[in-house]
Amino acid sequence: MMQLSLDQARGLCRMAALGAGANEEAAQSLTDSIIAAEAEGLSTVGLSHFIDYLEALEAGRIDGNADPVITRPALAVYLSDARGGLAHTGFDRTIDDLAKAAKLFGVAIFSQKNAYTCGALGYFTGRLAAQGLVSFAATNGPAVLAGSGSVKPVYCTNPMSFAAPAADGAPLVIDQSSSATAFVNIRKAAEDGKKIPEGWALDASGNPTTDPAAAMKGAMLAFGGQRGANIALMVEVLAAGLSGANWSLDAPWFTGGPDSPGTGLFVLAVEPKLLDPDFEQRMKDQLDRLRRRFGVHVPGRARAEAAEKAQARGITAPKAVVQRISEFAERYSA
Repeated sequence: MMQLSLDQARGLCRMAALGAGANEEAAQSLTDSIIAAEAEGLSTVGLSHFIDYLEALEAGRIDGNADPVITRPALAVYLSDARGGLAHTGFDRTIDDLAKAAKLFGVAIFSQKNAYTCGALGYFTGRLAAQGLVSFAATNGPAVLAGSGSVKPVYCTNPMSFAAPAADGAPLVIDQSSSATAFVNIRKAAEDGKKIPEGWALDASGNPTTDPAAAMKGAMLAFGGQRGANIALMVEVLAAGLSGANWSLDAPWFTGGPDSPGTGLFVLAVEPKLLDPDFEQRMKDQLDRLRRRFGVHVPGRARAEAAEKAQARGITAPKAVVQRISEFAERYSA
C-alpha cells in the first residue's frame, strides 16, 4: 500500500488523464470526481476505477477532447450532448446555472446523452446538496442486470442517488444501484479470487452462482427481485429514455472496444426553501433523532467524515494501482 496526500493524488491523476489524452478541462473534471470518491472511502469507484477511465481515454472509448453541446429547451431544463466524452464535463459546465434555475423556478433538470459511465453518482447530487438543494439523479450503462422475469442482462446496474442538505452538518446522500451489488464489487471479487454471496448473480445458463467469473459472463440480479428490477427500468427511462442516450441493451461495453457506451444521466434539483424555509433545520433534527434514538444509519455521514479525515491524513491505495496511474502520468511528463 502507498500513502498519498490529496494534493499528491490529485496532481498524479490530473497528469495521468492528460497523458492518456484528455484535455485540461476533462482531466480536471475527472480528477475531481475520482479524488472525491477515494477520499470518501469509495475505493471501488476511486483510484482503481480511474484506471478504467485512463484505458478508455487511450482506446478512444472516451473522447478526451469532446466539447459538450449544452442547450436549454426550457428555462428550467438543461440538455447536454457529451459527444462521446466524460459524463462530468457537461455537468460541471452547467451546475451553477442549474442551481440558479432551481432556486428561481423551484425545480430544474439536467439531462445528458452520449457520455462514458459516470462513476459515483452521489458526487453529482452531493454537490447540489452543498448548494442547499434537494436532488435526485439516475444513470445507466451497458447491460449487466437481468430484468423481471428474464435471465439475460437487459439493464445496467442503473444506480440512483438522492441528496438533501441538513443544517450545520453533512447532507443526506443516498447512492445505490438497482442491482443487489455494484458491478465493480463482482469484478473485484473475481480479481481477488473470492466468492460472491448468493442472490447477487446468475451464470450464463441462468443458474444462481457464487462464482464472480461466471457472474460476469451471466447476469446480475436486482435487489428485492421484481421491485428492484422495476426500479432499474424506471432509472433506464429517466436516464436513457428522456435524454436520447443508448438504452443499456445497445450500449457498448465500457472496458473494451473503441466505442463510447453513450450513456445517459438525469439530475433533478429542487429548492426546498420555497416549500419550507426551515427545511434544513428540520432535516438536521430528524436525521439526529433517527440516528441517536433509533440507531438508524444515515447515508452520507460516513462519507463526509472520511473525506474530512482524508484532508488531514491523505489516502492509502494499492501500490499496483498507483504504479499503473503513474505510467500514464509519465507520458504527460515526457
